Amino acid sequence: MIITKTPFRMSFFGGGTDLEDYFRENNGAVLSTTFDKYCYVTVRHLPRFFNYKTHLTYSKTEYVCSYEEIEHPAIRNAMKMLDMHELRLTYDSDLPARSGLGTSSSFAVGMLNAFYALKGKYVSKKELADKAIYLERVLCDEAGGWQDQIAAAYGGFNRINFNADGYEVLPLILSPERKKLLNKNLMLFFTGFTRLSSDMQKKNAPDRKAKTAQLRELYSLVEKAEKFLTDKTIDLNEFGRLLDYTWKLKRQIGTTVSTDDIDILYAKGINAGALGGKLLGAGGGGFLMFYVPSERQNAVRTALENLMYVPFEFENDGTRVIHYTPETYISQ
Repeated sequence: MIITKTPFRMSFFGGGTDLEDYFRENNGAVLSTTFDKYCYVTVRHLPRFFNYKTHLTYSKTEYVCSYEEIEHPAIRNAMKMLDMHELRLTYDSDLPARSGLGTSSSFAVGMLNAFYALKGKYVSKKELADKAIYLERVLCDEAGGWQDQIAAAYGGFNRINFNADGYEVLPLILSPERKKLLNKNLMLFFTGFTRLSSDMQKKNAPDRKAKTAQLRELYSLVEKAEKFLTDKTIDLNEFGRLLDYTWKLKRQIGTTVSTDDIDILYAKGINAGALGGKLLGAGGGGFLMFYVPSERQNAVRTALENLMYVPFEFENDGTRVIHYTPETYISQ
């Protein structure tokens, strides 16, 4: 039996510039972190006492005898890609899917990590990220960028650069005190609205192609945000104010990035004392993140009392195997 634990990601700056059709020509960069909310994937070989070959449990339950019967596209294609057979797979999560935290990519990374471990093979974080990108973007033909798979595989607070040659992951050199203060000043709220990220990406694609200038500015803000974080002489509140600017800029990229309800909630947070914030993910719903100085946090929680507040801590490990019991398996 194998159990993997894979974190979700929180993206601050550069979202949209990690799409391949953009960064191959223009370069891209994302500033993001993973945090202590996880998905768990348990995998083992299914004993041969049943009239089905594979048992899958996620938001649905599937009992199947062949790849073609599997409804979940990522599981179906991953099992084909790695030649997996006779499995029992269970998915569990700290947070809901389709909520702007890269949950589907965290699942893809965690599942592949578990499959490789079940086969007795160690793979690097880069190979896991690359395979998850190939799984979701090519085999499953899902629209979207590359940042989620990379963040889930590597973990930690990183700048991820994208160019014609691929990507590189650069850990952010941030003092422990400043990182702790940033964590303390960030507040996360669940709006209750969920959506499929790939659907949002497809709807925004025509707008995005016509908004290259805005995407280039989003890319330039990554450098500025990194400086605000790493330069101790700069008031960290500037990072929060820059979040407000980038959110307003991102809203111009696609018609479905925000909604009237999201705009109302965002305005409530700002009016109560938040310096900035953004909707995490491709847009349309999920989690709102705000940068709020400590003295205004009670006011913001009161203003958004109808939303679920989710405290969190940054994490550094990325996907990992937390239980490993090898099995002897002989293919039929």
